[in-house]
Amino acid sequence: MNKKDIANIRKEFKLDNYRMNIHEIFNVYVKKESGEIYHQVSQPFQMLEQETQELFLKNFKKVLTGHLDAKLFELKFRRDVEDSTQSFLYEGLQADSEDWQEYMLEIVTKMFARGAYEFDTVVTFIRAEYRKQTKKRNQESEEGGDDEVYSSGIILCSLNKTDQPKKALMFDYIEKEFKSYNFVDPIINLDSPLSGFLFPAFNDNAADVNHILYCAGKANQPDFTFIEEVLNCEDIITAQEDKDSFDQVLKEVIGDEVDSAVISNVYEEIDRVVQENIENEESEIPTLDYRDIERILTVSGVENIDTAKVEHAFKSVVADEKHEFKASSLVPKTIKISTKVAEVTINPKDLKNVKYITFEGKRCLLLEVDEEVVVEGFRLESTTL
Repeated sequence: MNKKDIANIRKEFKLDNYRMNIHEIFNVYVKKESGEIYHQVSQPFQMLEQETQELFLKNFKKVLTGHLDAKLFELKFRRDVEDSTQSFLYEGLQADSEDWQEYMLEIVTKMFARGAYEFDTVVTFIRAEYRKQTKKRNQESEEGGDDEVYSSGIILCSLNKTDQPKKALMFDYIEKEFKSYNFVDPIINLDSPLSGFLFPAFNDNAADVNHILYCAGKANQPDFTFIEEVLNCEDIITAQEDKDSFDQVLKEVIGDEVDSAVISNVYEEIDRVVQENIENEESEIPTLDYRDIERILTVSGVENIDTAKVEHAFKSVVADEKHEFKASSLVPKTIKISTKVAEVTINPKDLKNVKYITFEGKRCLLLEVDEEVVVEGFRLESTTL
C-alpha cells in the first residue's frame, strides 16, 4: 500500500458514510496479567450512540495514521502456517455474525498467548464494506462518482490500553460545596492504540488478501513477536534500519569524513528520484541497489568510485545481496548538528551551505545565509574575515 491508498481509506471513517459501511463492531475486554477475557460484546455499529461512534471512528483513523515503514507496515503472510491469522481473517469476512466472532477470538487468543499487559486492554474489531469510486463524476455528463465503485469487505483491529481514572475535585450544585470524587470505571484510551491492523491490504484499489497493513504503537518500534506469532507474517525492515544500513554503506565507500556538499548532493539526487516517482504517479516505491548507489555517488562528486568497491561495501553491510533500499526512507526530513554551543537544524538540501572550518586555530561552523540575521530584535553586525 502507498500513502494514497491508506489516505483514501482513512478519510472515509466518518458518520453515516456510504463509502465505509461498518456492519459490526466486536469489543473484547481482556484482564491484565492473566490475559483472560472478562467480557465480549458484538453489535451493529449503528446501534451505538453517536458520540460513541465518533470516538471509535477517531480511533480507527489513528490506526491508519503514520509514515510507511516507520509506523505503518505492509506485511506479507507466511505460507503453510497452521491456523494462520490470514485464514481466520479471510473466513471471518465471509462468515455469519456468530462465526466471525469466533474467528476474531482465535486472534485474541494468539495476542495474549505470549503474556498479558500490566493493564487491562480492549481489542476492537470491525467488519465493514469499503467502496471507492472508479472515476470522478463528470459534471457535464453526470457519469462516474458513486454510479460505479470498487467494493471490498475489510476487517480493522485496534488494540487499546485502559487507564485507571484519577481522583477529581467536583462541585456539587445541589449541596453547593466542593467534594472529592473517585471514578471506579476504567477509561479506554482510544487516542493512542497499542497496535492494530487492516485486512486486506490494497494496491491500486485492488484488495490483496496475501498482505495486511500493520500499525505499530510507536514509530520505528514494531512488535516483531506480534508480527511473527500473532499475524504470522514475514520479517520486515523499518525505515530507520534501512537508513542506518544505507549510511553504513556510504561510510564503507567514502570513509567517515566527507564534505557537506557531497552529502547534500546525495540527498538531493535521492529526493529527485522520489519526486519523479510521485510526478509519474507510479504506485511502486522507488528502490536503490548497489548500482544505483554507485551512480548517485558519482554524480554527487565522490571520486574514485567503481562498481566493485560499492558492491563490496553493500555486501559487507547488508545480509541479503538482493536487498534494495527504499528511496523514500533515506532522506531525513531535517538534519540536526549538535555542539556544546548550539543546535542547528537545517533542510538536507541546504547542507551544502554549511562548512566546517578552522579559523585562528578554532573549529567553527560557517553557515551561509541570504538574509540578515536578527537576534532578540537586533540585526547582527556583519564581519568580513
